[in-house]
This record gives sequence, structure tokens and C-alpha cells, in this order.
Amino acid sequence: MSVDGKRVLISGGGPVGLLCAWLLGRKGIPVRLFDENDSPQADPRAATTHPATLDLLSDDGLADDMARVGLVAPIFQFWDRPTDSLVAEFDHAILKNDTRHPFVVQCEQFKTAKLLLERVKKLGNVDLMYGHAVTDVSQDADSATLTVRGPDGVKTHKGAYVIGADGGRSTVRKQSGIAFDGFTWPERFIVFTTPFDFEANRGYCYRSYFADPGAWCNCFKVSADGPPGLWRTVFPTDSTTPEEELTSETAVQALMQKFFPAPHGYEVIHRNLYVTHQRVAATFRKGRVVLAGDSAHVNNPIGGMGLNGGLQDGANLSDKLARVILDGASDRLLDIYDRQRRTVAVEFVQEQSIANKRRLEASDPEVRKKNLDDLRATAADPARARQFLLRTSMIASQRRADALELEDA
Repeated sequence: MSVDGKRVLISGGGPVGLLCAWLLGRKGIPVRLFDENDSPQADPRAATTHPATLDLLSDDGLADDMARVGLVAPIFQFWDRPTDSLVAEFDHAILKNDTRHPFVVQCEQFKTAKLLLERVKKLGNVDLMYGHAVTDVSQDADSATLTVRGPDGVKTHKGAYVIGADGGRSTVRKQSGIAFDGFTWPERFIVFTTPFDFEANRGYCYRSYFADPGAWCNCFKVSADGPPGLWRTVFPTDSTTPEEELTSETAVQALMQKFFPAPHGYEVIHRNLYVTHQRVAATFRKGRVVLAGDSAHVNNPIGGMGLNGGLQDGANLSDKLARVILDGASDRLLDIYDRQRRTVAVEFVQEQSIANKRRLEASDPEVRKKNLDDLRATAADPARARQFLLRTSMIASQRRADALELEDA
């Protein structure tokens, strides 16, 4: 078989695309990766890496390196904002018999991408083509082709398969005619980053969730450039208010003081406003084109499931593609990839992230009380707490996916 007959083309040079390039490349498969940016982007959004994902990233010490440059967070908390009271605390230690990593690692996604890039650059069979934008995709019975615009003009590249890991606006998905069904949340989400130490000053752990009638807040710590680290707060905002008003110093301080009253103003060193969607591609596989990460599914950030789902896609897909290309396995394995990962996206990531949001923003007094009472009761019961953590840590979804075997297709 020729090199082109084995080569995998990847659109997207973020963490998911780089993970696929690394996992395929280290098995000797030729890979060519394209990204319109000059290098992986320093995207500050995703940071939480769950136990199920860490278990998949153990090879070559990757999970250990992520813990080294990030923060290990064994517990997370739910708080009631109006009363400033701790509702429930969950410790991943209860999962010690379910995972090799009974904790979460707070590692910003650009750091994960950097660690993967360092590994990929050591592979002579992987071509990294940053500054190259994929504009079209086509395929026939024997190959797949990407049309790419780069510094030297527009060229075509042929391979055995194409992986679309090019984000929520995926060119590969669109040009392949794959629908992206779902909805867009009416409110926008705003992120404020501050050096204020919420642990030392308010007793919050590295991952804290705040319930508030009609609103909510995520508050979590990242290591940033090193000690003492930074804290990120995420809030919903009105969709009709102009961005310049929402990000003004007056509005920023008012929102921070509402949730975290203090006799001082907050130093906010970064603020970002973005639109959030809940969507899943109609299929993750169309012939020789397969989707992974945000190109296949997007969701709100509460619970930190988006990037984790993407990295899990990448590990699953790379294993199956390698078996098809190197071992001559049936390409029906890619249909199993579609079924396994799309099931996870629909049954777990979408349902859980939507439920997380509704739990925190519930405004009806009886519903709020029931939600908070249920969290207290769950945290107090070891058996219920373990089941809750198996779901939030994405171990349950991994087990569900693994149970969908080839003969079920």
C-alpha cells in the first residue's frame, strides 16, 4: 500500500487533532495535519480533565505531565449563592477502585495542546501544516481529499481518511453535508479571570458551582504561569446587552460583588464573552470522513465535559483507524466509533450538561429546595455519591460506550 493509501489527513490543530496525530503517528501511520492558525491557540476556556480522560492519556506520561503543569483537584463543591452556604462536597477518592486517577486535573487546553505538540514533533511520519486552511473535502471509494489554502496557494492533499477536528464551525462537517442539530442558549456566557484567592479568602475549593435563582456561577482555579495561579468565574448574561456594556468595569465589579461580596474591588485581568450551543452532528462518520471533538458535538461548560468528550473521541477513533489501516480490520469499526461516541454525546454529555445548568439556575423555590436537598442527600450517602461521581467523571459514559460492540451495529 502506498503512503497516500495509509495517510490520515486531519483538519484542526487543537488538542483533539493533535491527540489523533500523536496516537496514529506513534503507530507508524503517516499523518498530515492542517490548521489555519500559525500554532495551537492559547484558548483559556477548557481546563477540567476528568478521571475517565486521564486514564486514556496515561501513555508516555501525558496525564502525569498534565498534572505537573496543571492542578490536581480531588474534590468539588456545590454552594447556594443567596445564603453563601455549602450544599454538598464530593471527593473523587471514592472512585479509587474505578479509575487510576481518582481526581480531576485542571490543565488549560492550550497546555494540553502544547504537551501533545511536543510529542508529535518527535514523529518523523507526521507533517504539521499550521497556517493552512482547509476549504473543501471530497472522497471516492478508495481515498479522501482535502483542498487546502496555504502560503503557497491552494493545493489538494490525498489520504485514506479525513478526521474533522476543526471545531464547532467545522469546514469538514459542513462540506461533507452533515447536519449539526440542536440549539443555541439564549443567554451568553461571560468569563472573568482574577488573581483573587477564593480558597484562602472564602474557603472555596478548586472547582465550585454556585446555584442562584435564574443564574449561576462556576468558579475554578487554574495554575496559569505558575504559583499562585488564577481563578476563573463563569456567569450567564443577558443576550441583548451590548458586549462593551457587559465587559465594562462597572458591570464586571457589580456581577462579582453580587456573587462574592467584598469590601474591595476585584482585579480582573481577562474577560471574555461567548455564545454557547448544545448540538450534535447527525453522524460522526460519512464514508472516509470522521468527526471528533467540537466538530461533532458542542455543549455548555458546566461540568467540564466538552473537551473531555473530544479527547475521548480522539482516543477511540485513533484506535479503530489504526486497526483498519494497519491490521486490515473492517471499516465497520468506524460505524462502531460513530455509535459509541454519538451515544455518549447524546445520552451523557448533552443530558448531563443541560441538567447541570438547570440545577444551578432553577428559580422556583420548591424546585430549588428539591435540587439542593437531593445534592445534600447524595453527598451524604457513599453509594449514591459514587454513582453520581461515576457519571460526572465520565467513567459511566466510557463504560456505556465500551459496551456497544461490533455485533450490535
